[in-house]
Amino acid sequence: MSMQLPPRPSLEHLRKQAKALLHEMRRGDPDALLADAQVAIARRYGFASWPKLKAYVESVARPTARPAGRSPFAGTWRASLRRSRQHPANPFRSATLRVDVDGDLVTIADVVVDASGRAAAGEHTVRADGVERLAANGYALTATWRGPRVLETVATKDGAVVGRGTYAVSDDGATLTVTTDEQLLVLVRG
Repeated sequence: MSMQLPPRPSLEHLRKQAKALLHEMRRGDPDALLADAQVAIARRYGFASWPKLKAYVESVARPTARPAGRSPFAGTWRASLRRSRQHPANPFRSATLRVDVDGDLVTIADVVVDASGRAAAGEHTVRADGVERLAANGYALTATWRGPRVLETVATKDGAVVGRGTYAVSDDGATLTVTTDEQLLVLVRG
């Protein structure tokens, strides 16, 4: 089970945890390396590697509010199957997202046609303010702006990170890339 990072994690504190763990590890294995301890610390917090944990902590340390004006996310997006890497358990024929942004409220309405040709529609609204919010299903979601073109989401259950997602709009505003642990979805305006 993963431990949960505090809302404003300290990279210095995590480095000290890794050094303390290295000291413990060397009692059983004198050849243990700092990198081994860093990976163990990263995995305790639900990250695959120390660089991923470090990047996350550094991004949280400097949160960026979405600037006023029309959001680059707003509009209709269609999946480019050729450029995407689908989740192996959820293949689809097509996907369309409509994104509306009102301040920190982000609403995503989607229509997905699965591999058998059946269409399913859904709509979800998140508040992108960096505050964890509990859902009725026992999960909690935190959504945070990481700049004017990047929205990050982190899902937890029972204090453990169970999923991460990043929504990034290209500099030219032509593509929206949604990245999760097992999926890369590239969408184009339209």
